[in-house]
Amino acid sequence: MSLLYTTPFDSSPCTQRKAENAKPIADDNQQELVITAGMENGMCSLRRDHGPEKKAQTAASLWDAYSGLLSNQAMILAMNSSFVDPLLQYETQLKIVELSFKMAFAIPSLDKVKEIGKNEDDQEDLENLYRTILNTFEDTLLILVSKDLYKLQILKEMAVWMSEDNLYMQERAMVIISRVLSFASRKVKGYTSVDVPCLGVLAAELSLLCSHADPAITQQASLGMYHLLCIAKCQNADIAKNKSTKYDKPGSHCLLPSPSDIEFLPKILQRDKSKIAQSVGQTLLPRLLTDFVWSLLMRLSAPDQTTASKAATILKLTLEYYAHKVTMVSKIVDVIYKQLCGNASPILKQAMLRVITLLTRTSPKKVIFQLMDYPVPADNTLMLMWQAAGSESSVAPHVLKTILLILKGKPGAMEERITERRHFSLDTTNMMPVAASQALCTLLPIGSYKKAVAQFFPQLLMALMLQLFYTSNLRLMTEDRPFYARDALRVLLNCSGLQQVDIALKRKNCWNQFSQALFHHHGVYLVAKTLSDYNFPQFPDTLHYLYKLSVEGPRRSEDNVITIIFLTELLNNFFKDPFPEEFLVLFRNWVNDSDPAVSKLSLQKIASMAPVINEIENVCSLLISILDAFLSQDKTVVIRALMTLRRLLGKLDKVTYSSLCTRIACSYCPLMDHINGGIRSMAIRHFGELLRDMSQYTWMLNDVVFGGLVPLILFLEDTEARVVKACKHTLEICASELKWSTSYLLKDEHYSFELVVLNICNNLLISHQKYITDLISDTLGFLRSSRTYLRRGSVILIGYLAKLGGHLLLRDEIEVMLEAIDRVLRDEDPVIREFAEITNKIFMEIAHRLTSSNIKQSFRRLFNLIYIKKLKPLYNYKLPKDLTGSPMGIKETKNDKEAIIDNNYEDVLVKNEGVSVKNARFTSALEHTSEEE
Repeated sequence: MSLLYTTPFDSSPCTQRKAENAKPIADDNQQELVITAGMENGMCSLRRDHGPEKKAQTAASLWDAYSGLLSNQAMILAMNSSFVDPLLQYETQLKIVELSFKMAFAIPSLDKVKEIGKNEDDQEDLENLYRTILNTFEDTLLILVSKDLYKLQILKEMAVWMSEDNLYMQERAMVIISRVLSFASRKVKGYTSVDVPCLGVLAAELSLLCSHADPAITQQASLGMYHLLCIAKCQNADIAKNKSTKYDKPGSHCLLPSPSDIEFLPKILQRDKSKIAQSVGQTLLPRLLTDFVWSLLMRLSAPDQTTASKAATILKLTLEYYAHKVTMVSKIVDVIYKQLCGNASPILKQAMLRVITLLTRTSPKKVIFQLMDYPVPADNTLMLMWQAAGSESSVAPHVLKTILLILKGKPGAMEERITERRHFSLDTTNMMPVAASQALCTLLPIGSYKKAVAQFFPQLLMALMLQLFYTSNLRLMTEDRPFYARDALRVLLNCSGLQQVDIALKRKNCWNQFSQALFHHHGVYLVAKTLSDYNFPQFPDTLHYLYKLSVEGPRRSEDNVITIIFLTELLNNFFKDPFPEEFLVLFRNWVNDSDPAVSKLSLQKIASMAPVINEIENVCSLLISILDAFLSQDKTVVIRALMTLRRLLGKLDKVTYSSLCTRIACSYCPLMDHINGGIRSMAIRHFGELLRDMSQYTWMLNDVVFGGLVPLILFLEDTEARVVKACKHTLEICASELKWSTSYLLKDEHYSFELVVLNICNNLLISHQKYITDLISDTLGFLRSSRTYLRRGSVILIGYLAKLGGHLLLRDEIEVMLEAIDRVLRDEDPVIREFAEITNKIFMEIAHRLTSSNIKQSFRRLFNLIYIKKLKPLYNYKLPKDLTGSPMGIKETKNDKEAIIDNNYEDVLVKNEGVSVKNARFTSALEHTSEEE
């Protein structure tokens, strides 16, 4: 149906304009709630000319209010039926409702309205008009709520408008709020799904009104709160139903409380803040309870101290038992900090600090993370909040755990992976660890933290040691800026009964030097040493934690350095070498750590165990881990590994030594060609020392010795004197063990590289021909070296090996070698090109011989196996003057074992002087035949 709104007779122009704006409303069942009872009771009989002018103005205001309400109602309902954006629709309707509220509740009281009428009929008409105005406003709200429960939010705004001006009829407004909530509570019972997001903020306003000074307002507010909780109860039941459906599987159980367990009555909500807090906290969902808490928090700063006090009381009572349901903890903490930074009253400050304490009970991580996200150094307000957060002993362990989590961070750099969901500073650098160190200076001395400090002493100790390292490296300390990590460490020592340790470190000037990055490692040593000297009672727990930290591994490799220094010093003071096996395993693993500093520290400690090396159970695995360190990319690690191994081998028993000697010798060989001269010289020298140590087991090392012979020969030409000296030292040992007469030529006054090569090749041909092919193959690899002396020496060595052992080479091998020499013929160095031509001719001769018949080749091989040619220098490379005219070579003998090369390269003496003339002639004939070929 369509309703036509008529205006009263003799109305004001304003009223007429409002009536003209009123439009017919489309037929809607909801519109039946609009009842214009006053029009049916003859309100038109009222005239403005009755009574004095003041009474006329009062009557006019009633008509204006009524007319305006009808007009606004028409606009609201019309917008309700339109396709307008929901948010825009709500905001527009809220503005119109606010205007209607001010119209409806700014009218005089009913008693004053009745005074206008001269008789009972007039009074009755005025009373009907008065009630119609209020009913019209109420009907408008009922229509809005029946359409969308979200618009219960308007009731919250009404409570705010009502409190802004005491002239409004607050009691009547509360009646309407209560009735609308009653209607909504009955309506939701028929809904399958309930979603009323404004219940939290509305509950906050009603909770304050439940303690109003006016009993009538208190009664209506408690009744409204009752209906609101009934709506929330239905919402909980809906969620519980969905949860039970979701988890309705065998073996699963729903842990949500049954809605029937939540009982409340309107009467108990009157002036009983504890019951209000209990009922609200138990009934509202977490997000709604968060809104409730947030709204009360905002009211703490209200100008009215009474309202602020009531809000503080309800807020504390709610959080006392239901803080665990509150979300947005970080945001709440941030708001409290900002409000405390202002001119907060003592009551406000006390209430907000209490909120921090209560939130820390259930959400310590969120509170602490937020408190650490403010600029460093902390101001007085932040320190008060820290003290509030740590005021209860029950939360102390959780607070310290959170701070320890923050201390794992590295100040000055933002972590790549952020696991905590919290409010982060816009600053690109992470200063939270510095803030955490400052916080410890405040929290650790608190008496309630004594037990927790004892429990987490090892963790706090190591975390602060690491922060000292990070902070000193970043050079964050200045003369006017406190060193919080150092200060926190001193506070920790003093709070843990270690005052003497603090005094001793101060006497050693340790604290003042910690700000210097270069001192830090020594400082860590001093702290560990001083703690050990004073037999600190926390040693077992600290050692256990260090072991656990070492096994699990720290977040950063540099953390291992601090851990090793500290652990090593503690072990040195409380254990004798060797360490227990479980700790030796750690040092063995650290040998090959990715951080060179960690590797060197571990190797240094292992080297100190040399006197007791034979007492270690798994000594072989320890030695093998050192051999693996030879492969490190860091030269200092390799040098430390070489020194450590040599020191251990000097004390190792021969049985274990012999079982590993071959593997150790093979590990030295690659290092002989290392780019670093120091490593080359050490590897070469230690190789010789190993041969000397294992002189009784030379037969085991023959293959390894000849595998390293090529670099030993070639690096005689090294540009570094220490490498040359090491090569001569090791070659003398090799010659001694292999019974070679080479030592004389290695003396400085007789040294000639070519003569040494010739001598070694002759000895190879006599006693170890089987290795010649392998040696040639090894030498070929050095032809491509970037170092000139290696290419030059390789050409010379290959030439002599081929000249003396060419009969051992196959055709395919000759082709490979010719191809390798061919590349050297184009070398940039003229001397190398000259030597390469000589070597190339040697291989060409050998290749030419291979073209003869198989019979001749076989005969020649047999001849070369029995008789050895006499050779002279082929390259004349830096030959000594006193040996230039000496006959060079080896005299033919029938048996290679009977040939001896003299040290001064004189003719070889033939032991078997009684060789038959027939054999001598046969030899001469064979030589002549060979020359003709």
